Amino acid sequence: MTVIGTYDPYLVALSISVACLASYTALDLGGRISGSRRWAQLAWLATAATAMGGGIWSMHFIGMLAFVMPMPVSYDLGLTLLSLVVAIGVTGFGFFMIGTRRRTELEFALSGIFMGIGIVSMHYTGMAAMRMPADVRYEPLLVQRFRDSNHIRRPDRAYRTKCGRRDGG
Repeated sequence: MTVIGTYDPYLVALSISVACLASYTALDLGGRISGSRRWAQLAWLATAATAMGGGIWSMHFIGMLAFVMPMPVSYDLGLTLLSLVVAIGVTGFGFFMIGTRRRTELEFALSGIFMGIGIVSMHYTGMAAMRMPADVRYEPLLVQRFRDSNHIRRPDRAYRTKCGRRDGG
């Protein structure tokens, strides 16, 4: 049986607001990295990574909380915190690559690809943290099609929630 969920529009609006505020704050902080040296540069890098990574993670997590399903859902604390650490780590690497030294176009592109892979990892780690009386099954063709598309239309179609236990029973 496929489970149909709904979205809480207030939490969706909050998620968008958090994303905008965090992005603005992190990019402003990130702009200060290249103009400073040593400990100050490290401090700007850490605060920019925390603001951006924490903002990306918060936006995604609020979006997950906005999805209301007709069953109880909780989250594994360890995996949830791991997804936060991944988000902060990959954005820190991205800010390091673009803010601390001269970089080539290849390094710039590779840091963007690394950041994208990291955000996908953060997302799927967060999804794995969900605890509910259902099994999340990924439709490989839909995930492939979504990954290969040049635009995002309906990411919710990339996976389906099936009722049943996670252990396949």
